[in-house]
Amino acid sequence: MLNWHSDIWGKLTGPYSSANTVPALLQELMHEYSQEIFDELFQEYLYHQNTIYTTTYAAMPFLAQIACSTSNAEVRKELFINCGIIEASRDGHDEEPFPESWAELVEEVGSSACTELYFGYLEAIEKFKTLTEEVFTYTARQSTDETEKRFLLAADAAYRGSYILANMLMTFINGDEYVAVCPACESDVFMWPQEDDFAENGILYAYEQDPAFHTDQQSHVIVPVTSFVDEEIRTLAERAEAIGEPILVSHLYYLAGETLCPSCREKISVWPSLLSTFSK
Repeated sequence: MLNWHSDIWGKLTGPYSSANTVPALLQELMHEYSQEIFDELFQEYLYHQNTIYTTTYAAMPFLAQIACSTSNAEVRKELFINCGIIEASRDGHDEEPFPESWAELVEEVGSSACTELYFGYLEAIEKFKTLTEEVFTYTARQSTDETEKRFLLAADAAYRGSYILANMLMTFINGDEYVAVCPACESDVFMWPQEDDFAENGILYAYEQDPAFHTDQQSHVIVPVTSFVDEEIRTLAERAEAIGEPILVSHLYYLAGETLCPSCREKISVWPSLLSTFSK
């Protein structure tokens, strides 16, 4: 963890400016957590449009310390989710001892400081992972917000290293539509529930065009699986069920299934076609 008075803070960058004021914000949070201060820190310095910054890496150990030490389960959950969103945006493609994109920072502060900064971040992620079951148990008992539950599942996926899954969940966070790409013709395949079944039993249908703008088109059957062979889908279904997200669990049987591409009529496996748009 960086010393509060280190001149390195002034050399770190965020979406809009340097990190000069970040130590003060972190100290305020560590003294007494404030959602308003955290929102300012997160939105102004740590995360913007699915991008994280050198400031983000430096701040993460302090946020992990707050999450691990607080007696407020709601605060712990909020930090777990938001820092999981950060980790999902990192996408796990960094190379040790620090990201190649830090070349300019290396020139300013040296490779040793950059290595310490990077490994401090990774250690913080490991600390957040230890909170998983506690946060899941609390959410299952206290939360009725379906969107929040999906963000929690995305954060959990990121902490487990399933970055593509995490970004898919964040992209389709409302759980009312999914878009895959046919591997044969490369056309979009829109998957929606029918209007009279929107929140009942989670049946999904495939469409050639976006049903939001083309309401009179033909729907195509997706043949669901009866059990999950893919370990990633099975783990997601188990965790979704654990926090009370039955609609997502129902959707997963269809997302793990097969359908005919509405455009070219080739048979496609939905899950890899869905995740392919998030491959890096």
